[in-house]
Amino acid sequence: MTAKMNRRAFLNLLGGAAVLWPVAARAQQPSTQVARIGVLNTGLDDAVSGGLGYRAFVAELQKLGFTEGRNLVIDYGRTDQGADKAFADAATMARSNVAVIVASGSELPLQAAVAASPSVPIVILANNYDPIARGYVTSLARPGGRITGLFNRQPELAQKRVELLTEAFPTRTRLAVLWDASSSEAFAAAEGTAKALSLQLYSTKLQRPPYDFDATFHSMISDNPQMLLVLSSRFFAPHVSRISELAIRNRLPAMFNFSAYTRAGGSCPTGSIQSRRGAAPPPTSSRF
Repeated sequence: MTAKMNRRAFLNLLGGAAVLWPVAARAQQPSTQVARIGVLNTGLDDAVSGGLGYRAFVAELQKLGFTEGRNLVIDYGRTDQGADKAFADAATMARSNVAVIVASGSELPLQAAVAASPSVPIVILANNYDPIARGYVTSLARPGGRITGLFNRQPELAQKRVELLTEAFPTRTRLAVLWDASSSEAFAAAEGTAKALSLQLYSTKLQRPPYDFDATFHSMISDNPQMLLVLSSRFFAPHVSRISELAIRNRLPAMFNFSAYTRAGGSCPTGSIQSRRGAAPPPTSSRF
């Protein structure tokens, strides 16, 4: 990345992370006038990735003076086509001498980026895993090493979403939760909150992707749930329209975690229900 590309500005456009790169990472800035970065995510064509800010990311790079095809090259890698593909794409990025790899989403892109090179700096947008608890960074205040970024605190958000659903629909007591292995921590948090609120929780865990959402909803409805919580999964992201449509068809007030569900017609997105006690949701992400 050229000297023009201030490290703090780069982190800010990814979500406000304020920690500068370690000294060792500064040597990764290439001397060429063309900046080259790698981006690992589920794909630019899915609703959630687009909605979460990739287009804003590119627009901010343009504000900073970097435009694809002129003085910026972005190498793209997919993480929704299996681990082999993700690791291969990350290795290709490292061989192309990218200045930094942006690893967005589940733990898989970070695993691939770490394996690809021992020295390329990594910026993460971590979803459904805690990079501190799993040992990638030391702490929020002092991440150390070559990894920085932010992570979405999904377990805490899952707890708050259960609370908001019960406040919006106080006479309803049967809650279905749609989840898979990648959202197990968030499910455990939602389950604990449901128990504390005396809700009946119906676990709908999906396995062996690609998932059959029509069959899943058909089975779920047999339990006669009154509310639905959809947790985060990279395997849900390409199907937000279908999931929203099925929730509406079955007249289930639902809480989702991304605005893409709302744009697809979802009935109750994150933040659209306000707590009657005035309690604010927890911070959506932590920065380091």
